[in-house]
Parts: sequence; structure tokens; C-alpha cells
Amino acid sequence: MTKATVGFIGLGLMGQGMAANILKKGWSLSVMAHRNRAPVEALVADGASEVKTPREMAQGCDIIVLCVTGSPEVLAVIEGADGIAAAARAVTIVDCSTSDPSVTMKLAADLARKNITLIDAPLSRTPTDAAAGTLDVMVGGAEEDLRRVRPVLECFAGRIVHTGPTGTGHTMKLLNNFLSMGYAALYSEALMLGRKAGLTPQIFDSVIRGGRMDCPFYQTFFRWVLERDPNAHKFAIRNGFKDMSYLSGFANACGAANPIGAAVRNSFAQAVGAGRGEDYVPMLSDFVAEANGLPKQG
Repeated sequence: MTKATVGFIGLGLMGQGMAANILKKGWSLSVMAHRNRAPVEALVADGASEVKTPREMAQGCDIIVLCVTGSPEVLAVIEGADGIAAAARAVTIVDCSTSDPSVTMKLAADLARKNITLIDAPLSRTPTDAAAGTLDVMVGGAEEDLRRVRPVLECFAGRIVHTGPTGTGHTMKLLNNFLSMGYAALYSEALMLGRKAGLTPQIFDSVIRGGRMDCPFYQTFFRWVLERDPNAHKFAIRNGFKDMSYLSGFANACGAANPIGAAVRNSFAQAVGAGRGEDYVPMLSDFVAEANGLPKQG
């Protein structure tokens, strides 16, 4: 059976590794540049083709993977004047962005009337895992649609979990990020309080590491805290704030109180408001320390 042709939009920290793995696994791949041309040029050198617009991509592809920032960017790529929908072709869109579930569900219904399928397939883990092909993927969509795109997802995923109908993947992603951003806020505040009491991050780590509160997220977070490795967890604070804002909107739509979510969002909002939005999430620990009068870690 002939393989589907695949397009990829969003060659950022996660997307470039994902797209490279699709190409390595033998799929015909089209890519599109945004601001940074380096990933596009590398992929084209390895055999991908470049298109100029989402519409052009949709004219030649069966499956298009999106890995952009959030719902506004997804809507622009799909519904813009030169967007995917303007091609008027029956394509399957796999949205790996962290998007607002309510926007995803409405968009999927609108696209279905145009014979376009939208599947939400957000990601967990890091750019290192994207390059290694070991991401976790949460997929919302019909079983038959997942079967069609699964071979593409398997190019960059170590684990694929079908969460239910369209929108549930993005809902689960918000809950996943609520936990991870919540841990980031907790670690940052606990480290600050420890330092106020004379407990160094090294002492803190010697108690937590290997104990019940240890986990892979803790370990990547503390690679920055202890080793000052800027590549430990390349996820911007502004994106954490965006995701917690989506969570707040989701809770409001459900009529649910989420006071812990609000507190986590505020931790990120303060850092963004202070101009630290481009810092990576583990660097929240520095912001919280400095905001409480402590000197920056060495």
C-alpha cells in the first residue's frame, strides 16, 4: 500500500525532531518555514520538500501535523486566507499543539462539514525525546481516524494513549501540564523557603532524590537548579502561563473551582509580568528566589 504524504507545520524545539523522525522512517514529507529557516533547510537537505503556505501543503498532502504554540496559531494555519481549509481537499489534520479543548471541538465540527478531519494529539516529554522518537502522545479522535494516522505518530512516539473523542487529548494535556507546572511552582517555592532557612539546593536534593517525591520531571528541573544546564527542560515560562490560562478557562466552562490551578497560574503570571516569559520553566526557581530577596544561584 502506498504511504500517505505528510506535511509538518511548526518546526520549533519539539517539531524539528518529530519531523526528522517522520522523514527517517521513509515518509514523503513537506515542510514550511516560519521564522527560523535552519530546521527547514536541514530537512530539505535530507529529502523533504518545502512549501510556502498551508494551502499549498494541503494541496499535496494527505496528513498534516501541526506543532504550533496554541489555538490562535492553529486557527490561523487552518482557517487563514491561505490556510489548509482553503485547499478544499479531504485531509487529516493532527494537532500536536497544546490547544484550548473548546476551540478544538468547535473547529473539528466546522472542518467535518468540509470533509476535513481534525485529531488532537498533544505531546508530553521534552525536545530530547522528540529527537529520539520517544514522546508520549495523547490522542483525541475516532478509532478509525487514529488507525489511519498511528503509523505517522509512531515515528516520534514511544507511547500513544487514545483518550477518547476529539478534544479529550487536549483536555488531558492541560491536566498533565497542570501537574507539571504545579510541581515547578512547588519546587520553586520550597527551594526559596529552604534557602531562607539556610538549606542549600544540594541539601534539598539529597533528601528528595531517590525518595517517594522523586520523578523524571524533578530530575530535569534540578538539572538546572544544581548544574545550571539551560537545556534541561526547554519549555518557556510564557507557554506554561498560556497552558494554565487555558486550564482556567476550561474550569470556568465546567463551573468548577480550581484554586490550586489559579495559584499555579499566578506563579507563572508574575514571572511573565516581570519580563521572564522567555526563560525556561526550571528558571522559575530563580525568579521566585529573587522576588523574595535572595541572590541568584551561582
